[in-house]
Amino acid sequence: MILAFETSAKAASVALWKDDVLIAEYYQNCGQTHSKTLMKMAQDLLDNCGIKAQELTAIACASGPGSFTGVRIGVAAAKGMAWGLQKPCLGVSTLESMAYQALSFQGVICCAMDARRDQVYHAMFLSDGKKLTRLSEDCAISLEELRVELKKHEKIKIIVGDGAMLCYNNVGQTVSDCHCAPEHLRMQRASGVALAAAKQLSAGDDGNGATMMPNYLRLSQAERERLQKTEGA
Repeated sequence: MILAFETSAKAASVALWKDDVLIAEYYQNCGQTHSKTLMKMAQDLLDNCGIKAQELTAIACASGPGSFTGVRIGVAAAKGMAWGLQKPCLGVSTLESMAYQALSFQGVICCAMDARRDQVYHAMFLSDGKKLTRLSEDCAISLEELRVELKKHEKIKIIVGDGAMLCYNNVGQTVSDCHCAPEHLRMQRASGVALAAAKQLSAGDDGNGATMMPNYLRLSQAERERLQKTEGA
């Protein structure tokens, strides 16, 4: 039984996954900060399901890429809860968890998050409707580089993630057999995190929360500015 957090973008969500079944999921996209809403959502979800925190098998979260603050909140919440309960803690790729949202689609799933500065966080997966095969590693690339990657694949393609419309409007419409996922499959959600975490557990991941760290893929603005000052000194 896995409790999963998704806080990598504007929306926050919590999901409870048990024996390959989604028991419950709370999703909130009201603009409130994740630090204010996340743990209350988790407590309400467990209470309404009649589940005590001690009954959980593991805690999981989207560990990046994504909003630097959002990812930190999700990772801190998962690690803190897992440590207190003495449970395994798993961090999963935000992009991979997004692909699981569209697992029923048969073709190439292009996962994209708006990374600002004319870039997107990106990864591609091939889905046969039942399992995913990773086609590229998580990375930050330009929209033009994404166009090149999309054109490499002849199969039908679907773009998911909070950057899906940005990518589709700018490059997807120039690529054959490329579509934007419908809203209910597009955004990152905790149920995808739970499914990705379940796959990791079944593959032998020990869920060592002490070594689980956020994966931002690139430096924050503050770190970039500090590095520039250091190099210029």
